[in-house]
Amino acid sequence: MVSSNSEDGLIYNIKLSSVGPARVTGQDVVYEPSNMDLAMKLHYLRGIYYFDSQAFQDFTIYKIKEPMFSWFNYFYMTNGRFRRAESGRPYIKCNDCGARVIEAQCDKTLEEWLEMKDPSLEKLLVSNQVLGPELAFSPPILIQHTKFKCGGISLGLSWAHVLGDVVSATEFWNLLGKVVGGYQPPRPLNLAHSLTKANSTQTLQKIVEDPLSIKRVGPVEDHWIANSSCKMESFSIHVSASKLGHLQSRTGVQGPFESLCAVIWHSISRIRDGPGPQVVTICKQGEEKKEGLIGNTQLIGVVKVDYSIRETNPSELARLIKNEIIDERLKIDEAIEKEHGVSDVVVYGANLTFVSLEGADLYGFDWKGHKPINVSYLIDGVGDAGTVLVFPAGPNDSEGRIVTATLPQDEITKLKNELNKEWSIA
Repeated sequence: MVSSNSEDGLIYNIKLSSVGPARVTGQDVVYEPSNMDLAMKLHYLRGIYYFDSQAFQDFTIYKIKEPMFSWFNYFYMTNGRFRRAESGRPYIKCNDCGARVIEAQCDKTLEEWLEMKDPSLEKLLVSNQVLGPELAFSPPILIQHTKFKCGGISLGLSWAHVLGDVVSATEFWNLLGKVVGGYQPPRPLNLAHSLTKANSTQTLQKIVEDPLSIKRVGPVEDHWIANSSCKMESFSIHVSASKLGHLQSRTGVQGPFESLCAVIWHSISRIRDGPGPQVVTICKQGEEKKEGLIGNTQLIGVVKVDYSIRETNPSELARLIKNEIIDERLKIDEAIEKEHGVSDVVVYGANLTFVSLEGADLYGFDWKGHKPINVSYLIDGVGDAGTVLVFPAGPNDSEGRIVTATLPQDEITKLKNELNKEWSIA
């Protein structure tokens, strides 16, 4: 166990340990990410769950770790480590190496922390580690337990997107609460014992051009993070239910996500040079997942126009986002397969990207009858075109939406001013 201090002094007494499955997964068990999973390998989800002082009263860190052993029996692949097959395609060797657990303390009360509303500070409550440069030693998930001065707690989940989308991440996380409540998950039935995709030598020749929703970077080799050509920064705004209703009325589309995307797309066009962005990527919940299976099944599509966005009514943009998304999942799958899974691409930020977390059960985590009082999510590994994340501000629609945007640093103030001037939402 190693102890250290955060550079800015807000977080201190940091300690590291590991927790793995209670049972041995098996001998030579592997888990093979799909092509869609590998397309997301340079991205990371960072979730933070805040609880008041009553939730973890009298719970030591050992009591918090105890149910994790049973939890990891089910999601065994999250405790493995990445390797490469002879073809170069990555896969997970399910060797029960465990997840990293971080303990820390904060010199602020929970109320003081939440009042700061600063995404850059929130990164102190969740690990910002990425996979590599030594893949064989990099855990795909890390969990941070931070205790505030008042006794409140935050639990931070760092989730490598190559494992699955936000619906997978929240299903994984919410199962921990069920295990704490006494549920014993069954032994998973989909244990794989040999490589199939990794040894494939099939070459696809159908695609001439890459899909619009991905951008090639790198090569990154075994350090799975893309370098941006400019400094990126995040900011968050809370859009109340009443303001959402006003936006939906002005855009003529009864969808909070579509209305917010249209307004932000239009506003960004007014602070950037040229007629664009004329292509945006939309990511939202795809088909239903089977319980216990993780993976990237979210819809990834594009909306493309050939006219000036700043001259377009936001109501038209909202209509396009709602009705005219071109699904690119098959093209992405084929693009990754064509290069045997070794492609280095970004999806978030390849174009201006809008991501909906509406389909994820963000407030489904239950710790012995206590629900989180607040949930926050960030995306790391965003490309230069920027990403806008939209998710519920609470368990009920009446609490509105949180919008977290990650954009080039020099655009942040301009965008806030534009959103305030035209829409009164920043």
